Amino acid sequence: MIKVNNHIGCIELSANYLKKLIAKTAAGCFGVAGLNSCTPAQGLKSLIAGDSAPDCGVFIRQNSNRLIIDLHITVSYGVNITAIVDSIINKVRFTVEEEAGIGVSKINVYVDAMQS
Repeated sequence: MIKVNNHIGCIELSANYLKKLIAKTAAGCFGVAGLNSCTPAQGLKSLIAGDSAPDCGVFIRQNSNRLIIDLHITVSYGVNITAIVDSIINKVRFTVEEEAGIGVSKINVYVDAMQS
């Protein structure tokens, strides 16, 4: 559970909801071929569930009232990786801050593979 205190009160969101929101947003960006497992637990979950594990490749940490997000992605061959990473960072930050109301302090994008 992610808890954030603000001037109105306390916001509590499920980490699973945030992971699904972030994974859907990142996977929808141009040039992203998919998300990769970043922990052994996610690897096992994606192996059992097939490629349908929605939070695969997303890891969330909380630093005071802000989030730190790690994304592990596969990119399409022949695209500008810097442009893709910048696009993912901007889109994920905007989506999380607008839909969940939680600030994002840092987004780390790890390009693990390239798909042709």
